[in-house]
Amino acid sequence: MKVEVVAIGTELLLGQINDTNSSWIGEQLALAGLDTHFQTKVGDNEARIVEVLKLALSRSDAVICCGGLGPTHDDLTRHGIAAVMGVEQVRDEAIVARITELFASRGRYMAANNLQQADVPVGARTIAQQPGTAPGLICPVGDKVIYAVPGVPSEMKVMVSGTIIGDLQERSGVRAAILSRVLRTWGQSESGLAEMLTGVITELDAQASRGVAAPTIAFLASGIEGIKVRVTAKASTEAEARAMLAAQEQQLRAILGDLVFGVDDETMESVVLDMCREAGLTLALAESVTGGLIASRLSSHDGASEVFRGAVVAYDSAVKYDVLGVPVGPLVTEAAVAAMALGARRALGADVGLATSGVAGPSELEDIAPGTVCLGVAIGDDVVTATVRLPGDRARVSQFAAISASDLLRRTLLDRRR
Repeated sequence: MKVEVVAIGTELLLGQINDTNSSWIGEQLALAGLDTHFQTKVGDNEARIVEVLKLALSRSDAVICCGGLGPTHDDLTRHGIAAVMGVEQVRDEAIVARITELFASRGRYMAANNLQQADVPVGARTIAQQPGTAPGLICPVGDKVIYAVPGVPSEMKVMVSGTIIGDLQERSGVRAAILSRVLRTWGQSESGLAEMLTGVITELDAQASRGVAAPTIAFLASGIEGIKVRVTAKASTEAEARAMLAAQEQQLRAILGDLVFGVDDETMESVVLDMCREAGLTLALAESVTGGLIASRLSSHDGASEVFRGAVVAYDSAVKYDVLGVPVGPLVTEAAVAAMALGARRALGADVGLATSGVAGPSELEDIAPGTVCLGVAIGDDVVTATVRLPGDRARVSQFAAISASDLLRRTLLDRRR
C-alpha cells in the first residue's frame, strides 16, 4: 500500500513554520511497513487543495492530510475533501457536544465559528481520539481513503498512532517493518563515499532486481552533522529488518573504517565526550575561528560537565598572546594552534586541550586563503596538529572547522587506544 502525505497551510509555503509533521508521519509509516513515495505542501486554497488531493489519489492508495481543520475562514481541508468525495457536509452533534464540553472544562468562551469543526463530509467518520477541538476524519473515496488530522503536532500524533496506522495496516493486509540506520561519517566527501561503496551498492541493486530482499543505501550531506550514510531494510518482521541492518552495517564499517564516527542520533560531540569520559580525561578548548561553536555544542549534551571544563574564545590576537601564552607571531599556523591547545589545557586545568585558528572569510591576511584552518590537540604535553582547507562562506567554514577539530580529537584518542 502506498500512502501520501499532504501538509496544508500557507504558512508552510511561506517558511513561517517548518513542516515537521510530514517527517514524523513518514517515519511512522516506515516503521509500520507502509510505503510513502510523495509528500506535498499546499496553501489554504480550496481549488488547489482539491487538485493536490486528486493527484495524490491517482498515484497512492491512501492520503493523510495534515492541517486546515481549524475554525477560521482559511481552514479549508474539510471543504476540499468533501469536494473530492462529491458530497455535502453535515454537522455531527456528538462532535458539537464534545467541542462545547472542551471549552466549558477550560473555562473559555467559545466563538460560534468553532462549531464548523463539527462539519463532516457525508460518508466519512471521525477519529475516536480528539485531544483538541478539531476531530480527525476518515473519508472513503472509492476503494481509497483520505485521512485528515489537525496540524497541531500533539493532536496529530495521537490520531496517527491511535487510529490511522492500524487502519492502514488492516486495509493493506500486509504487515511489514521498514527500519533505517544512519552511519555518520567525517573525513571524506559525499562523492568519495559513494565511490568507496560502489561495489556494495551494485551488488544490492542486483539482489533487488532478482527479487531478493536487500537493504538500500543513500547519502545525505548534513554540514556540521557530518555526511550520513542511511541504510534502509524492509522485511516481514522487525527482527528480520534489524538483522539485515546489522549485517549491512558490519560490511560498511569494514570498508569505511574510522570515517564512521557515530550511528543514528550520535553526534561528533557526544562521541568525543564519551571517549574522554571512558579514558578519564577532561577537556578544555581554545577557539578562534569557531568562535565558541564547539563549546556550545559540547555543553548541549547531558553530563558534559563530567568532561568539559570550559573554553577560551580567543578571537582577538591579544587574548591568544596574553591568556593562552601563544608566542608573538603568525597565528594561522600549526605552531600557533599547538600553543593554543597547550595554553587552554594549562589555563583551565584540563587533561586535553583542543584549539582552532584560521581564516573564515576575506581578511587582512591576504597571503592566507579563506577557509584555511589550523587544528590542534594537546594531551598532556603531546601535541597533534593539522591544517585543512574548507569550502563555503564564514558560517560554513566555522561549522566545518568545528566538526573537523572534534574529529581530530576523536582520531587522536582512537590512536591512543591502539
